[in-house]
Amino acid sequence: MRIISSPLAISLAALALTSCSSAPPEPAPAPQPVKPAATPAPPPAPVQPRGNWTDWPIAPGDWVYRKDARGSLALFGPIGKPATVMIRCDRARRQIFLSRAGSVGNGATMVLRASAGFQSYPASNSGGTPSYASIPVSTGDITLDRIAYSRGRFAIETSGLQSIAVPVWPEFSRMVEDCRG
Repeated sequence: MRIISSPLAISLAALALTSCSSAPPEPAPAPQPVKPAATPAPPPAPVQPRGNWTDWPIAPGDWVYRKDARGSLALFGPIGKPATVMIRCDRARRQIFLSRAGSVGNGATMVLRASAGFQSYPASNSGGTPSYASIPVSTGDITLDRIAYSRGRFAIETSGLQSIAVPVWPEFSRMVEDCRG
């Protein structure tokens, strides 16, 4: 056997040996983590009035009384804008629905406060546009009388919405009496 010692032969032999090396292949780049789509932050909780509800500022607006085919209706809020508070008599059901602007989640409650006491009710969305949180109240519910005779105002506290104080005007009592009659 003859050994070739030319520089070309040595270079080719070295090249052949390096091409047969068992060096591991370069690893594939690691996949970049997929960032989840940004979800919008929930709206901040409403700023609640401080102190005793009897000292809260009265919500802006006026009461308006109306009658329609279903019964009577008392609306409170700024003139020319959707009502802040709506109280409807459904004569066929002999029930009053008290609604306030805004929407609520499952398990929400609405508390009605008057000078002579308060009552809590389960609240739900009315399903209309604009959104209203609503409670049904029996025409015989003592809370309606407490509100009618409250000292100038009553308060509505609803889960997830800003609490408000509303003036007691004759339109409220008139609508309740229409529904009871």
